[in-house]
Amino acid sequence: MENAEQAAFKYKVLNSNVLKLIAVVAMTADHLAWAIWQGFSTHPLALIMHIIGRLTCPIMCYFIAEGYHYTRNLKKYIGRMFLFAVISHFPYVLCSFNYVDAWSFLPFAHGSPFNQTGVLWAFAWGLVLIRVHDSELKFPVRLLLTFLILAVSFPADWSCIAPMIILSFWSNRGNFVKQMLWMMFWVVVYGIVYFFAIDMIYGVLQLGVCLSIPVLLLYNGRRGKFRTVNNILKWTFYIYYPLHLAIIGILLHFGVFPIF
Repeated sequence: MENAEQAAFKYKVLNSNVLKLIAVVAMTADHLAWAIWQGFSTHPLALIMHIIGRLTCPIMCYFIAEGYHYTRNLKKYIGRMFLFAVISHFPYVLCSFNYVDAWSFLPFAHGSPFNQTGVLWAFAWGLVLIRVHDSELKFPVRLLLTFLILAVSFPADWSCIAPMIILSFWSNRGNFVKQMLWMMFWVVVYGIVYFFAIDMIYGVLQLGVCLSIPVLLLYNGRRGKFRTVNNILKWTFYIYYPLHLAIIGILLHFGVFPIF
């Protein structure tokens, strides 16, 4: 048995830094596709880039749940996530909508209840959701708080599905199969809502999240060899999200992208 476990571990060749870099590259491809092909394009390259982008959310959700387990200061972790969620809101709006004025940054300024702010808002509430369930609160209180958290995270990119995936990863930590089954359950729910409420093709496209399963299976439980590199990358991951959205938004504003 020990030899089998050692043999299996040989294939776990990716640390958390590498997996997060994969998520960042996938996210960039996804957002560039939204910028180049406006709306729900069926251009083959746009669809491929969006499918690649489905790697991002599950990988980041996984490591947010892992971060909850390993953090030495939960309050700072949650505070940092909310800080960057607020910062990211402004470049997200700039990048996501064709017109921007002072009113554009207000909640629900664009009519639809979906995708009103960036995914970091949903991620931050995912951490709070774990904290609620990792407490001694009575079940009715935890249930009420869960619904409130899902309601307040609903307008974000990936909506209330991201917090539920994060909670599922945390509550099933140590059981990879159950983690992935619950992830796909919530993704299917998200895909069904997307299919009927937004766009049918892109509802099906959400199932591309399953591509993250073999990638996460390669995780070796380590962060990285060098502490300095780890610290630099830690802040790079936070900064990159609003920064790349701002750059894409500015380029869109000046008509740099060839729109198809």
